[in-house]
Parts: sequence; C-alpha cells; structure tokens
Amino acid sequence: MHVLFLHGPAAVGKHTIGSLLSPLVDMPLFHNHLVVDVVRTLFDFGSVPFVKLREELWLATFNAAAQAGQSFIFTFNPERTVEPELIERLQAAVEDHGGRVHYVALTCSDETVLHRLDSPSRAQFGKLRDRAVYESFKADGGFDFPALPEALVEVDTDVASPAEAARMIAEAFAGASS
Repeated sequence: MHVLFLHGPAAVGKHTIGSLLSPLVDMPLFHNHLVVDVVRTLFDFGSVPFVKLREELWLATFNAAAQAGQSFIFTFNPERTVEPELIERLQAAVEDHGGRVHYVALTCSDETVLHRLDSPSRAQFGKLRDRAVYESFKADGGFDFPALPEALVEVDTDVASPAEAARMIAEAFAGASS
C-alpha cells in the first residue's frame, strides 16, 4: 500500500498533476479539498471545529485505506491551520499497516501562484482565488509550516508542464516502489 503525498503551495498544480498521475500509477486521487469543502459547509476555514473535523476525516481516510490496502494519491497545502504533528499521524496510519508514504514536493514561484490563483478551474473546489487574501495570509505567516519529510522527487511547475510533472513523479515512484 502506497500513498503519493503531493504537497506544495496554492496553485502549484497539485490537483491537475494528481489527476494526470492517477492513471499512470493506477491509484485514485484523494484531493484534500474533498474534505475541506465538506467541512467548510459547517465551519469557517481555520476555526477550531473546522481544524478538528478536517483532521479526523483525513486520519479516518488514511486509516481505512491502509487497512484495506488501497493505495492513493493525496494533495496537501502546508499552512498554519494544520497541526504539524498531523503529518506524522497520517504517515503512522499508513506505516502501521505495512504501507509507505512517498512525499512529492511541488514548487513554483510566487509570481506563478499569483497568476494561477484566478484560474477558473480553481472555482470547482472552494480553492483560494483572491490575490489580496493570499498575499495577506502569506504576509501574516499563514503558509509557514515545518519542513515535510524528504521528498521522493521535487518538481518545479514553473519549468515542467503538468503532464511532464506527472511522468516524472510516476518514474520516481516506479523506482522507489520496485
């Protein structure tokens, strides 16, 4: 059982790349906004009940998938409303059942993030689309997060197209999982 844990800033291309990667590695994409958007129907983003319920749902999903031996791709935007210890608990949920988490770092410039924020595709999920909100959250330390475990591969999405990024990740994963 494997989890490809795609992480990076808003608008780096996690969902787009994950969607293209899914058929290459024969794993479903569990996009983090599937949980975020459900929880936001009840609670404001970042509120205590929002953070608690989002964490519970992510952990329950990782546990259930690991118990069933279901590999998947997960997308994650490191930001301050996530307890840093949650990453260790998600990884432990997988490893406790003999699985393995492979971290994939996606990067791009701030200029690219700002350019991509207003993309219509971001409206499908309740993704951050407002430049002023992004810049304010960033200036306030909202994206400060401890370093995640070492990445299997790092992809700069300023340079690699989504299809190239998916191919690079699939190749790195094939080498690591064989």
